[in-house]
Amino acid sequence: MAEKGVQRLTFWEKFQSRYFSKSKYGKLFIYLCLTLWSMTTIFPLVWVVLNSFKNSREIITDTFSFPADPTFQNYLKAFDTVNIGKSYLNSLIMSGSVVFFVLLFGGIAAFAMARMQFRLRGALQMLLIGSLLIPAFATIVPVYKMMIKMDLVNTYWALIIPQTAGNLPFAILVISAYMATIPKELEEASVMDGCSRWKMFTKVFLPISLPSFATVGTFVFLWSYNDLFSSLVLVSQEKVAPIVVLLSNVSSQYGTDYGLMTASIAMTVIPVLIVYLLAQKTFEKGATTGAVKG
Repeated sequence: MAEKGVQRLTFWEKFQSRYFSKSKYGKLFIYLCLTLWSMTTIFPLVWVVLNSFKNSREIITDTFSFPADPTFQNYLKAFDTVNIGKSYLNSLIMSGSVVFFVLLFGGIAAFAMARMQFRLRGALQMLLIGSLLIPAFATIVPVYKMMIKMDLVNTYWALIIPQTAGNLPFAILVISAYMATIPKELEEASVMDGCSRWKMFTKVFLPISLPSFATVGTFVFLWSYNDLFSSLVLVSQEKVAPIVVLLSNVSSQYGTDYGLMTASIAMTVIPVLIVYLLAQKTFEKGATTGAVKG
């Protein structure tokens, strides 16, 4: 008979503890599986980077080997022929603006949701959760009509405004969940010191909640940077086209120039990897802290 207050382990928990957590062979098996799984992700990236230093003929004849005569011609051609530098700048302007506005408005709204009591607060939270279920494909037609009426199609704002609105519910829910875990004593102490609501947000809650802001910012940047569907509809002209639209045009116009295609893909993916690597520690902390309240 089990003692009162002692939690009994399930069969799977006992099995996992015996054969995986405490067994060196079990740990070796787990590491082997994770290594093999990571190779399925790493190998395509390595393959693209290696082939970006080959000419098209070598890619076709010997695609899985190291470059026999490495060349930067594909990268130079990407800047000269398809103007990839301008597309980089367009992506950074639009994605950076989306991240800024989402964190600004989302942070303020999250503070109100987490630390203030008001009527219809629960209904508003349910509305935010429900909005996450609406895909961008379902809203693109009314959004496109709105952008036409405001004469914003093929401008930076045509992508910044819809993406900001689309990412705000996610930002509010994640940041508010983090802020809700902050001890109430800090809020009471700031009130005793005469802090206004705005000062309380900027001086107390914002610094503590930076991991959640970094997590949201990373996600929003990646989603905005990789949003090909909205970009093709709203900002398709070359002067404002982001990098994903340029990559789509390269594959359709230069489909047989495999060197140019692999170089363009490499330059499209590398900024995403850099953003994630720079924010990795903060991203992991923000993704785990605040996930469970209490």
